[in-house]
Amino acid sequence: MANLDFDLGVLERQLHQARQNAIQAELAAAGLQEIGHPMLLCVLGITGEHRLGTPVRTQRELARLLHVSPAAVTTSLKSLERKGYILREPGDGDARCNRVLLTEKGQQAVDDCLACLRRVSRRMYAGLTNEEQAVMRSFYLRMLDNLQPDQGAAHSSK
Repeated sequence: MANLDFDLGVLERQLHQARQNAIQAELAAAGLQEIGHPMLLCVLGITGEHRLGTPVRTQRELARLLHVSPAAVTTSLKSLERKGYILREPGDGDARCNRVLLTEKGQQAVDDCLACLRRVSRRMYAGLTNEEQAVMRSFYLRMLDNLQPDQGAAHSSK
């Protein structure tokens, strides 16, 4: 079993890196190589509240959604703000909590990034049926749940 665990771990790492490389190549071909964290920008755009002047998410919510540290989100947001993709403003009632807003440039970049991500996903899932993709999705969701901080101890003792 240890060998299978290692093999799965290596495959997961290879798949992750191959996907990241494909995404970066697509972004570069679309002239979007300056976007350091395309998933962050896309999450901002697909929340349903993405037009200029409409609050999107707090930095803490973004960190939780992306499974990264709040510090990583802050660094990425500073870069996106410097490049004109987003605006940040203090949240209601809590000056420590910033709301993140997309600019028009940011919304266009979201649309372009989503197109790049869709192209990579189509390539990655080519040859898999809709049913197989649904099964994979359910596995991914279960694995994410297994790795939640409050779940780790419960699952490791089984």
